Amino acid sequence: MTDITDDIAEEISFQSYDDDLRLLFSLLHDVLQREVGPNIMEKLEHTRTLSQSACLIRAAGIEGTAEVLEKQLASELSKMTLEEALKLARVFSHFLSLMGIAETHHRSRKSKNVAQASKSCDDTFNQLIQGGISPDVLYDTVCNQAVEIVLTAHPTQINRRTLQYKHIRISHLLEFNDRKDLTQEDQDTLIEDLVREITSIWQTDELRRHKPTPLDEARAGLNYVEQSLWKAIPHYLRRLSNALKKHTGRPLPLTCTPIRFGSWMGGDRDGNPNVTSKVTRDVSLLSRWMAIDLYTREVDNLRFELSMNQCSNGLSSLANEIIDKENSEEDRHMSWSHMPKHHNHHVHGLPTQLPAQADVPSCTDCNEVESHYPRLDVPGSEYKPLKVHINENQSNATIGQQPSTPKSGSFSPNQLLGQRKVYPETQGARASFRKLLEPSMPQKSAISPYRIVLGDVKEKLRNTRRRLEQLLEDLPCDQEPGDYYDTPDQLLQPLMLCYESLQSCGSGILADGRLADLIRRVSVFGMVLMKLDLRQESGRHSETLDAITKYLDMGTYSEWDEKKRIDFLTRELKGKRPLVPPTIQVSSEVKEVLDTFRVSAELGSDSLGAYVISMASNASDVLAVELLQKDARLAVAGEQGRPCVGGLLRVVPLFETVKDLRGAGSVIRKLLSIDWYREHVIKNHSGHQEVMVGYSDSGKDAGRFAAAWELYKAQEDVVAACKEYGIKVTLFHGRGGSIGRGGGPTHLAIQSQPPGSVMGTLRSTEQGEMVQAKFGLPGMAVRQLEIYTTAVLLATLCPPKPPRDENWRNLMEEISNLSCKSYRSTVYENPEFLTYFQEATPQAELGHLNIGSRPTRRKSTVGIGDLRAIPWIFAWTQTRFVLPAWLGVGAGLKGVCEKGGAEELKAAYEEWPFFQSTLDLIEMVLGKADIPIVKHYDEVLVNECRRGLGDELRKELLSTEKYVLVVTGHEKLSENNKSLRKLIESRLPYLNPLNMLQVEILKRLRSDTENHKLRDALLITINGIATGMRNTG
Repeated sequence: MTDITDDIAEEISFQSYDDDLRLLFSLLHDVLQREVGPNIMEKLEHTRTLSQSACLIRAAGIEGTAEVLEKQLASELSKMTLEEALKLARVFSHFLSLMGIAETHHRSRKSKNVAQASKSCDDTFNQLIQGGISPDVLYDTVCNQAVEIVLTAHPTQINRRTLQYKHIRISHLLEFNDRKDLTQEDQDTLIEDLVREITSIWQTDELRRHKPTPLDEARAGLNYVEQSLWKAIPHYLRRLSNALKKHTGRPLPLTCTPIRFGSWMGGDRDGNPNVTSKVTRDVSLLSRWMAIDLYTREVDNLRFELSMNQCSNGLSSLANEIIDKENSEEDRHMSWSHMPKHHNHHVHGLPTQLPAQADVPSCTDCNEVESHYPRLDVPGSEYKPLKVHINENQSNATIGQQPSTPKSGSFSPNQLLGQRKVYPETQGARASFRKLLEPSMPQKSAISPYRIVLGDVKEKLRNTRRRLEQLLEDLPCDQEPGDYYDTPDQLLQPLMLCYESLQSCGSGILADGRLADLIRRVSVFGMVLMKLDLRQESGRHSETLDAITKYLDMGTYSEWDEKKRIDFLTRELKGKRPLVPPTIQVSSEVKEVLDTFRVSAELGSDSLGAYVISMASNASDVLAVELLQKDARLAVAGEQGRPCVGGLLRVVPLFETVKDLRGAGSVIRKLLSIDWYREHVIKNHSGHQEVMVGYSDSGKDAGRFAAAWELYKAQEDVVAACKEYGIKVTLFHGRGGSIGRGGGPTHLAIQSQPPGSVMGTLRSTEQGEMVQAKFGLPGMAVRQLEIYTTAVLLATLCPPKPPRDENWRNLMEEISNLSCKSYRSTVYENPEFLTYFQEATPQAELGHLNIGSRPTRRKSTVGIGDLRAIPWIFAWTQTRFVLPAWLGVGAGLKGVCEKGGAEELKAAYEEWPFFQSTLDLIEMVLGKADIPIVKHYDEVLVNECRRGLGDELRKELLSTEKYVLVVTGHEKLSENNKSLRKLIESRLPYLNPLNMLQVEILKRLRSDTENHKLRDALLITINGIATGMRNTG
């Protein structure tokens, strides 16, 4: 029951899926026998049998009998004690979790068979070559592709991270179970491990007891990099390179990065007062720290692996320079003291400690999920000779070493206490202990030049890490600029030298192993893993400029018309003096905006990505941010006495509402018509304008179909506007996980964009539970990265078809207008709707879930307008009505069909990717709606005077199903994806009881609002239903 990724259902082998499900269910049953006792087990089996019978009878079309059984089930559940309901809710929730794990495992398993995977690089490249695309064009297009996946902290991940990890471990045990060579002992051990994991899950609290902070969210995002993306990237790029070489004769260049990653975690302050300038700074530095820590581990592995002596003259020279520098430092230290000083340059000797996973082939990385973070270094575990020398005259240099006294290694200040406990206090005892750690060295042995160079790399990485720790703790930094890394190019330089040396010495097989993987990681992740976007609402910038113009006696900025604003902003942008006086006194809200721009000036584009303006509607919204950014950089540069690091941030308007989407093209035209702005884009952003379109608020504003059509037209207009001025455009898609917020299969979404809107570049958000579903496991991440690559490639080289007939556009316009009118008449104009929504759904109770750091509303008002899109959709998903994804669509289709447009719509569905994908996604979500369950919520929870509204809405749902099937030509929902329908049906016996329990618990809670046990039981049902529906908001 999912609507998130490509080919999910088709990639399931139901025989092996069912086998795994039987195993997991059997083990959970055994665990529950021990944990909950016979009374609950008896109720569980009775409830499950009753629910399954009702589902089977309803599927057979015997509606009356099914309804009787469902009423009996609801009646029995309503009579349970709170304790019984709580345990039963937990049990069904865990059954659904295990089903999700089995499904994810089998998707991952299928994706490993590249030959069978549709939309793989190999499959797509072959398709393009066969279609007449030349190998040279294919090669150049792939190498120039620029896709960025932006992970956001939108609160849609329902599961605690602890449980996510446990689920991943079960998935890996299932993978082990797939092996054909398991002995009986192996199988017994596997079963024991599974039982342990399931027992641990049952005994773990499912609920978050505290709201996460923005830093918590950022750490969770970074964890996806460490656990999955870090392992997936080399495998994805290797797969891409191999396919490219097969079809074009040339591999992917080593530093080519078709995909990068960005983040909003710690940068998205729109409506979230918890994201401050300090949070943004700390998250950016933490991201850098983690990048350096990961690189340090990889360099450790490489130092162990690259033990050979033959090298190029270039590498030999660099190794000699490093040694000469070290020797001169030793001499300098010796001149100051007869005793050698213990410092941090012990890098050249043979590694004396086997690095973590150095004994594991790099090809297994995608299957490893154990975190080695943080891993402490053992003090005294590295060996360095006093004097070494390289003969530079040899083309394949050999490096000799003289025996010397070992010294202690470096360690961070926070390890000092631990070191004191580990080591004896006397110098002699410490020396003896170190000898136990170090290998015995031959009198004269060769030291690998690669180890010398990589030792220096590791030392600089350590210095970089220490510098970041000092910055995080607001301490003065004591490193010289040449002793640490600031940019990816600085780190890449010695790595590329090692790579070229190995290639020149005939050791390409070694060069293309771990070393190539590390170079690719540095190229993709840079020094920050994921560049952090900043996002703020346009009104906050206007308030800031109000404060400034009032202080300068220039009037009130927000009261000026658009022309006066643009004239003022352009004039100030052309000037060279700061606008904001250092003595200005402002409110805390304005000060926070100014502090954010100051932090962006200090960090620059080396650490930060784009500055996104939500609710953008005018050209002045963009110019205002450009001015505040420029002013902050002038102030910071003046204080530091040097230019700011990095470049200016890209300023990206986000068009969200229907009104703003309709004006998007005009805003971009107005911006590009301003000489200063156009020259700025050409000079500072390589002639590239980025524009973001929002799916969430437009859907809540006008309904799913009208929003989809307005988004399509807005993209066409923006592309045309940029083309008129010779500016390239990158569209940034703010897609959520659910259909109502622009979610759906990645490949389908990209392939249905307007022609010319995807020209080798794309940015797209991935949110909450979608991040876990798509990138939680390395194998799945590789598959998703491939899908992004091939979808963008196809959209670039074989753009989607435009509407064949102009009349099709007219039909879309008519459907959109009718759909929007119907949607808004219900949601915004019916005075009973808001109360019905609050009664029929658990919307008011969602705030207790603690799944995100930001409030559920932008403002303190109670209307639908200020409710965020995520809780709006989340609440309707819980009741299985999924109303935001389909409301209004039926009215639009019906109106056109009744005027004789049915045949034209059928033709458009067959030929036009946009219309086809829009209807397919609506059909998919209709298959998840459940009228009997929705009716049960209304009968128990909704006031009798408002139940008529529920009846009307359910009739509208049936009408929507009818007309969707008329246009698609399908006999029943999801007919074109029978595997998906089977998956949905298999979940119902576990999902239906959870919905019925939720209804009963809501009823009790609303008459006993302070009962915390009832609230816990409700939250558990919310967790379970979200798991069963496979998305939240």
